[in-house]
Amino acid sequence: MIGIVLIAHAPLASALAAGAQHVYSCAPERAQVQVQVYDVQADEDVTAALVHARDLVAAADTGNGVLVLTDVFGATPGNVATQLVDPGRVAVVAGANLPMLLRAMCYRDGRLADTVDKALAGGTQGVVQVSATAPQNQGLRHGAAIDPARFQDQ
Repeated sequence: MIGIVLIAHAPLASALAAGAQHVYSCAPERAQVQVQVYDVQADEDVTAALVHARDLVAAADTGNGVLVLTDVFGATPGNVATQLVDPGRVAVVAGANLPMLLRAMCYRDGRLADTVDKALAGGTQGVVQVSATAPQNQGLRHGAAIDPARFQDQ
């Protein structure tokens, strides 16, 4: 299983991990096994942060590779994560969001490159403009009248 390390501005990494644990509460092994979390504090020493991040990658790696998700490319957590890249062993993706994390967790039984692709797809597909229509992928309530005007923009 591909290991996952979350490195983000405090408290985002912990919040993303908690969100994933909530979603995968019926399958805790998906959200808790080989998942490491690092909330980078505002005054964190970059050298110490890199040492800690390397320790987390080592803890998450069982030989199948590690996907590091970080929040902002160019910020301290992203700069630390960038230094962890090891082609074929450690991949880094910036712009972490909950859909990206969930997709990575769901598809981490194969190759690292495939998990990266799934994470990127989940992250981008999870960002949508929401309009005032019926909830997606949910049926209408029994007996509710269908108003075609409500569905014109879907």
